[in-house]
Amino acid sequence: MFTATLIAAPAALEPALVEALRNAWGGAAVQWLAPDEAAEFAIAETPGNLWDVWEDLQGQGADLVVQPSDGRCKRMLLADMDSTIIEQECIDELAEVAGVGPHVREITARAMNGELDFEGALIERVALLEGLPERFISEVLESRITYMPGGSELVATMRANGAYCALVSGGFTAFTQVVAARLGFDENRANTLLARDGRLLGDVARPILGRAAKVQALDDITARLGISDQDVVAVGDGANDLGMLGRAGAGVALHAKPSVAAECDIRINHGDLTALLYIQGYSRTEFVSPAR
Repeated sequence: MFTATLIAAPAALEPALVEALRNAWGGAAVQWLAPDEAAEFAIAETPGNLWDVWEDLQGQGADLVVQPSDGRCKRMLLADMDSTIIEQECIDELAEVAGVGPHVREITARAMNGELDFEGALIERVALLEGLPERFISEVLESRITYMPGGSELVATMRANGAYCALVSGGFTAFTQVVAARLGFDENRANTLLARDGRLLGDVARPILGRAAKVQALDDITARLGISDQDVVAVGDGANDLGMLGRAGAGVALHAKPSVAAECDIRINHGDLTALLYIQGYSRTEFVSPAR
């Protein structure tokens, strides 16, 4: 048995659209997870025209996910940070205050699209930050970083239901530690910016956390928890996330680069991070509000 889930922005999912698809695919009764936002129904098999329908629904502002019904409620969240849990790339924001923003943004975009080696691109960008006062990190966090909608509900709800939540980033611990603490992640892993006498040295500690290290984090944490890859929902947007997205039981490309989304079976372009709850079968009434 499979479950088809449709997700759109709040108040943007037409009931008639959901019913039409259910009828076309011979699905079971529609269950609304959130009025006019998310709905699901069971089907016997994956439709042969899935991606044609997916493409059509994209034009109507709706995401479609089809996955096996068994085991879709996960026991672990593994999340990228930049452009996933937060809406920015932290290195780009540091580069802006350092006066090298456009150049760094160009390198970041190419690296996240898989056009450049991640490690080499990171070293090149960090070198341009040499001499930047460390205090600018706090200023960037306070004035330039915003959180992706739905992230706090995602973490709070999964943790309330016994799941473990880990933040793994190719960015920097100076950011992940703050973001993880604010949203309630159980742990965070990232690269460490090197500094001396209050100024950045233009380098990061080795080894560099990139694509392979994110997969290693998945291996380490699942082994520690005594669970399998299939028990994990992973989310990311860049090429360095593809390893963990491919290994996880549910690998979600969230507002991802086209070359990244093309390699993932779960693609969310219209929903926010609460989509990760909907695809696990949670209704909005079951969402947990984060503690303040």
